[in-house]
Amino acid sequence: MHFVQEDFSSDLLIRGYDDGEIRVGGQSYNRSIILTHQRIIDDWRPQNKGELEAGDFELIRTLDVEIMLLGTGSVLSFPSPALTAPLLEAGIGVEVMDTAAACRTFNVLLAEGRPVAAALLLG
Repeated sequence: MHFVQEDFSSDLLIRGYDDGEIRVGGQSYNRSIILTHQRIIDDWRPQNKGELEAGDFELIRTLDVEIMLLGTGSVLSFPSPALTAPLLEAGIGVEVMDTAAACRTFNVLLAEGRPVAAALLLG
């Protein structure tokens, strides 16, 4: 799936997503990443929803974000509420969706100048 935004440009804009690849700016990533309105974290440990652990979201608590979008791969799949509870307790909203929807939503929020993070699983 290819994404195009005519009136907004950023090196952090998601340009495309296919199963197994996310294209951000001019770079392609073949593993799960965390993307924020300020940077790319390309060494996020889990590669699919089944590998998620509470510690996987600790980094997000340290970032200056108001909302985290969790892309769960090609299929929407909600994680255990215990995994995301620390984010909610820290005042960070959590939205869960499939990764394609999370990519599109991230681009919209980025274009609006919102402090957002997207934790994007490929598998």
